Formats: sequence, structure tokens, C-alpha cells
Amino acid sequence: MLHKLRGAGTAPARPSPAQIFIGLIGGIAGIGAIAYLTQLAGVPLLMAPFGATCVLLFAAPGAPLAQPRNVIGGHLIATLVGLAVMNIAGSGPWQMAAGVGLAIALMQVCRAIHPPAGANPIVVLAAGIQDWGFVLTPVLAGSVILVLIALLINNTGQQKNWPTYWV
Repeated sequence: MLHKLRGAGTAPARPSPAQIFIGLIGGIAGIGAIAYLTQLAGVPLLMAPFGATCVLLFAAPGAPLAQPRNVIGGHLIATLVGLAVMNIAGSGPWQMAAGVGLAIALMQVCRAIHPPAGANPIVVLAAGIQDWGFVLTPVLAGSVILVLIALLINNTGQQKNWPTYWV
């Protein structure tokens, strides 16, 4: 069993300087735009899991987990689960655990797995959010903004074609 801990392969190659630059610009543009729009509109559009979403969108845009269906759908599903658990059972360690587990299962059933969204039930339950409007702002609005920015950044340059799929 211990020999399995060392892994079977080698670490992936370092991304090209161009891909590293895209990750840098994407993270700045994505979170910067949401933070700026939050200030401008006076409506919360930013939440911590969006930072991890940016990692997938701009450092691994070809991954299935970084496609619009997964980003938007995963965030919506996981947040709805968190809100349902909060409104039915309240907040606590077991509710957080159940919320994350249920979110994972439902994202799988819906074919919209997005790992950063797994944190959404924790965000909802830890903050004691009961307002279903949280699904619209920040979750839906913020995830759509990130996907729109990814459309621009991930399609800049020759032979770029993102997303791989929508539905």
C-alpha cells in the first residue's frame, strides 16, 4: 500500500509562458470584473469559490470541469443544495457534510461537475444564508460573468476554440 503513495507517473510538464500569461490575465480580469461590478452595482457578486473557478477556466480551459455547463450548472446546483439544507435542517457540521455530499451527487447526476462549486454549500451554511436570492446574486451572475470573460480570453489568438461544449 505504501508504494502507491509515491504515484505511478511523473508531474505534468510546465505550461508554456503564453498559458501562464493567460492564467494571470484571466484571474485578474475575472475576479477584477466581478469585484468592480460589485462596487458599481452595490450588489454582492463575488464569493471565494470563484477564485478556484478562475483556476480551471484560465489554467485548464480544455478540461470538462471548466466548460460553461459545468461552471454555471455546478455552481447553481451546489448552491441550491446548500440553501435547501440550510432551510430544512439549519447549519452545523453534519449539515455541511451532507450538503457537500448531496451537491457532489447531484452534480454527477446532472453531468455538471465543477469542483469549486463543492464549496458552495459550506459558504451558504457557514454564513447562515437562507435567502434563495443568493442563487441569482452572487452565484448565477458571478458564474455567468466568469464564463463571458473566459469566452473572450480563451478565444483570443489563433486556433483557440473555447468552450469544448455548452450542453
